[in-house]
Amino acid sequence: MNEMIWFLFALLNFTLIIGIYKFFGKTGLIAWVAMGTVLANIQVTKTIEIFGLTATLGNIMYGTLFLATDSLNEKYGLKVAKQAVYVGFFALISMVIIMQVALMFEPHVDDFAHGALSTIFEVMPRIALGSITAYIISQILDVHLFQKIKSYYSSDQTLYLRNIGSTMVSQLVDTLIFVPIAFLGLYPIEVVVSIFITTYLIKLIVAALDTPFVYFIKKIKPLE
Repeated sequence: MNEMIWFLFALLNFTLIIGIYKFFGKTGLIAWVAMGTVLANIQVTKTIEIFGLTATLGNIMYGTLFLATDSLNEKYGLKVAKQAVYVGFFALISMVIIMQVALMFEPHVDDFAHGALSTIFEVMPRIALGSITAYIISQILDVHLFQKIKSYYSSDQTLYLRNIGSTMVSQLVDTLIFVPIAFLGLYPIEVVVSIFITTYLIKLIVAALDTPFVYFIKKIKPLE
């Protein structure tokens, strides 16, 4: 059941990216990076079983960030893609700070949400530390590597090489940084190893699935 929902969820995310680009152009993709960075770090607190392995939920949303920055890189260049990366970085830091202060408020006796928010956001600083470190390193690597590959293979027919090639390398670096920081000591070592393997494999699947959508965005003329 999880596998079917996962594929539908991936298609939903990709379709929404197409929509936000159609209506808002490059501003929409930059906004998606900011929103997606925050949502991915909330979703990652949920652990699921998929394809018989333990995984975290935020992998699809996080993978869409690379789709967005690769699309910006392809159509608008390195400067705009890096701007999106920095906006996402600022959004994540802001979310962590704001939610830590929000949790300091004493809840009303009839409050029903504080416990749920605490469960998610009290572990967020550790997850965010791993994510912030992995995010800025892997995303900057991705946008530069995308441009490097483009300097050798610049045609529309080789767009998939730029998209998948840059993402494969940058997502490996991202996973190597994020998983140990976020989960070592929180889960047994065998679960952490399973999360690492599954996380990277899922990111590769997302990179392959999102390739047609990079071509769609390349051809779309936004309404902006």
